[in-house]
Amino acid sequence: MSRIAVLGAGAWGTALANSYAVADHAVVLWSIESDHIAEMCAERQNRRYLPGLALHEALRVTGEFAEACADAELALIVTPVAGLRPTLKRIATEYPELPVLWACKGFEAGTGKLPHEVAAEYLAPATGRGALTGPSFAQEVAMGLPCAITLASPEIAFARHWVAKLMHPRLRLYANDDIVGAEIGGAVKNVLAIAAGISDGLGFGLNARAALVTRGLAEIARLSEALGGRRDTLMGLAGMGDLILTSTGDLSRNRRVGLALAEGRSLPEILAELGHVAEGVLTTETVVQRAAKLGVDMPITHAVQEVLCGRLKPRDAVEQLMTREAKLEN
Repeated sequence: MSRIAVLGAGAWGTALANSYAVADHAVVLWSIESDHIAEMCAERQNRRYLPGLALHEALRVTGEFAEACADAELALIVTPVAGLRPTLKRIATEYPELPVLWACKGFEAGTGKLPHEVAAEYLAPATGRGALTGPSFAQEVAMGLPCAITLASPEIAFARHWVAKLMHPRLRLYANDDIVGAEIGGAVKNVLAIAAGISDGLGFGLNARAALVTRGLAEIARLSEALGGRRDTLMGLAGMGDLILTSTGDLSRNRRVGLALAEGRSLPEILAELGHVAEGVLTTETVVQRAAKLGVDMPITHAVQEVLCGRLKPRDAVEQLMTREAKLEN
């Protein structure tokens, strides 16, 4: 049994916290939103983000950071990427020796940094750290359905240690030391899920979706290699697995954004109705910028950005991709 502080009480944070409480870990779920905490404590569910899931009786919920972290053996940050920096800063200031995992996916707005690059600004070199990523819908994990994900860390011994601690019969973990590849897979797949949603929403069929997913995976791999990641990582759960799930699963928020764009609805309207963060919308511009600086060809990602900015209609974007100059498949 481990003592785990889960920092962030959105859908994914709640699902992970509950899953580990069910598996007999001592878990404290923390949120900075006091009204949200009061609501969860009173109702013993997260009605705002994961309605219908009864919180395990052993799961503690708090708005006090010290209550969550003081006795923890591990901090698991499950905020959107925007919340990663302030949470890391607080851990580094108040609990500098506490090992940290994060489960957010994407690039930080403004800096364009991946989560591990943000973490490097705050955590001492000896502090254990890593990313929890892979194909995982919060709702299914909350329901206790089987799931397999990746724990990536630059220190493979750290990854293996926490894989052994955190794995249980309904949540299988695999260790990986390629944190760059794992994070790139988790970030860019959200962009490509928007593209898949657009294609499906326009009725272009399964052949078109398969082409988008396959060529999208090639884009992810090219960017990952340019940033120092390994191509083989993208053939696993953190790459192909996450991309397939997010591009085809109806629980995917990013796919739903694409479907709504195909209907001709405006982006602000779509996001307001969604009620959750769709990281692909926030990530696309940064991916395009980093790819351009590195000279990496990412035509699908670029087309998604043009649609999100209103410079291309969804149908025109797909047509543009289909009529590009013939190239070798690589």
